[in-house]
Amino acid sequence: MKQSTKLGLKLAGVVGATTYAGSLMGGMVAYNFAMHVSDEQKRHGQDLSRSENTEIENFWYEKQPKQQWLMQTFDGLNLVATYIPNQHHVGRLAILAHGLGHSREQMVPYARIFMSLGYDVLMPDARAFGDSEGHTIGYGWLDRLDYERWVAMALNQLGDDIDIVMMGISMGAATVMATSGEPLPDNVKAIIEDSGYANLYDEAKFRLSHKFHLPIYPIMPMANRIARNNAGYAFSDGEILQQVKVGGLPILMIHGTRDQTVPVRNAHLLYEQLPQQKGLYIDTDAGHVQAIRTHPDRYQAVVNEFLTEQVGLN
Repeated sequence: MKQSTKLGLKLAGVVGATTYAGSLMGGMVAYNFAMHVSDEQKRHGQDLSRSENTEIENFWYEKQPKQQWLMQTFDGLNLVATYIPNQHHVGRLAILAHGLGHSREQMVPYARIFMSLGYDVLMPDARAFGDSEGHTIGYGWLDRLDYERWVAMALNQLGDDIDIVMMGISMGAATVMATSGEPLPDNVKAIIEDSGYANLYDEAKFRLSHKFHLPIYPIMPMANRIARNNAGYAFSDGEILQQVKVGGLPILMIHGTRDQTVPVRNAHLLYEQLPQQKGLYIDTDAGHVQAIRTHPDRYQAVVNEFLTEQVGLN
């Protein structure tokens, strides 16, 4: 039986109750499923990330002169990242953020694009994923504080005259968007988000109702309260769009019309409401984070055009 089916059966058994105890139970089950990652799931995420890459991409990655960077978070977790220097170094760095249930190896196809454009690449494992410590998912909200530290480390390691671009997919897209609203140095020039959500609470409600076909109330309010107490943040804290507005960095939004995980309306909402310099690329053939696969040449051209406009030529 699939894990999602098991969750649905568990929740269905408790949400039928109208008592507070029933609501609490439903919220606890939803919280634990959505927020906790076991060591086995972390290893599976690494295997999944590699398996989704092509053989050529994985071969390319293995041949790169990689360095391991370590960083400690504000709450004491040790995070791991891979740094790949570019032999055609031009003083530019791309910091890449992977998606939910994956690890830094998921970003190898994107690393190849940035490397071909002359960028160094830094690929962190998010908290609770890959080789990084932790078992509570940050969904981009806690991760924003981690990426703020990765930016600071990059300047310390590579010099304070480098230009930085942050790019993420799915949860990683929410991560870089949320990070952009934090106090960042002027070195950070732009962000690129692929298949990201504009609001964490709304995305959680969408998955609960469309993936598990369960009532939003009373599960989500209770899960939200439990998350605030247990994880240090609530789903309702994740106002991603507002973070991007506050930061004001130029942003390129990429999304697939056929996305069933994060609806394409998120990209349109971001584009309509953000006042800063922005670009929008909608791939009508792509599902969730699949635009790089459906039309790879067009994908790279869109990224290259945006970076040329916002950061400059190599």
